[in-house]
Amino acid sequence: MKSPLLNVEGIYCASINAGIKNNDDLDLSVISLTKGSVTAAVFTQNIFCAAPVLVAKNHLQNFPRALLINSGNANAGTGKEGIVNTLRSCEVLANELDIKAEEVLPFSTGVIGKQIDLSNFESGIPRAVSQLAIDSIRDVAKGILTTDLFEKYYSKKIKFSGKEVTLSGIAKGSGMIRPDMATMLSFIFTDIGASQKELQECLAIAVDQSFNRITVDGDTSTNDACTLSATNQSGVKLDECKDEFQNALNEITKVLAQMIVKDGEGATKFVEIKVGGLASTKDCLEVAYTVAHSPLVKTALFASDANWGRILAAVGRSKVTGISIENIDIYLNKLQIIASGEPSLDYTESRGSAEMQKSEITIRIDLGDANTTESVWTTDLSYDYVKINAEYRT
Repeated sequence: MKSPLLNVEGIYCASINAGIKNNDDLDLSVISLTKGSVTAAVFTQNIFCAAPVLVAKNHLQNFPRALLINSGNANAGTGKEGIVNTLRSCEVLANELDIKAEEVLPFSTGVIGKQIDLSNFESGIPRAVSQLAIDSIRDVAKGILTTDLFEKYYSKKIKFSGKEVTLSGIAKGSGMIRPDMATMLSFIFTDIGASQKELQECLAIAVDQSFNRITVDGDTSTNDACTLSATNQSGVKLDECKDEFQNALNEITKVLAQMIVKDGEGATKFVEIKVGGLASTKDCLEVAYTVAHSPLVKTALFASDANWGRILAAVGRSKVTGISIENIDIYLNKLQIIASGEPSLDYTESRGSAEMQKSEITIRIDLGDANTTESVWTTDLSYDYVKINAEYRT
């Protein structure tokens, strides 16, 4: 069961149907941040990042007062015209809110390679602004979706010196998921007081152990972004409760990241690949991602086929030196399938199949004695994944 999505003092939201999508779904969202708010962000590492990402990066240092988010069109691969259109959309919102255009952070998600229709923004933004409310963040959680099957949100409260700090986060993402920084789109809000440097440090830590540990299909989007905005309305400063705040933020990003995996396009299994025993975190992640991205492993998961040879082969082709087969132990949940590089005496095909039938599976791979463990969360690869992505633009 999801936690309720809590309102954050100083955050006003609205989401409307502006005609960007080819249906009646919500597709244009505005989030207004009270004066004095501070925002940190991380963005996609894809070198062909979308126009709104380029603009948002430039605007981030201007103490943003608003976020403008559209779904249904990524405004990526759109060249100079895409930049011009993004800047114009920021101007339209700035005029409505009586702020500067460079105080608007734009975000887009949807089909790549199609110019946005500015008329949707010019007519839709005034309507959205007229509906801004403190209790409409749930509408935005719905308005940012594309192929997602459900809304993704999570909230957390922490108490400090008799006062409460609220954190609320929303996210979207289902396919083209291997963030390399954050997720498709995620927006987190809090009423704590903080500097941008403090927020950026906290966000980087949280993202690294959550959104940077998920993969559905190994594709890093052109539009990935994650923001953290603080409104300074709680009466609590971040430097007073840094550990408590970081733990709460880590929990929110981890829950949202795992929701994205569970909503992976066509996914029937939620899978944790847990690798330990190697000399470095980097090596553990290299093995975990190699297994997570193997089409043969992913299709075996979909078929509930305990084909451990595919897992072993993926480990063996990972770009990590110093792996010895006699040191490899592999488990499906708690069932050991490989012991010191050979089939475990405890393993039977029927027991392996029983574990693979489960909707949540942990593949644990131990490769040595070093005190390192890293996890990556992924999905199986189903017929529906192919169908959804083959028909995405039709």
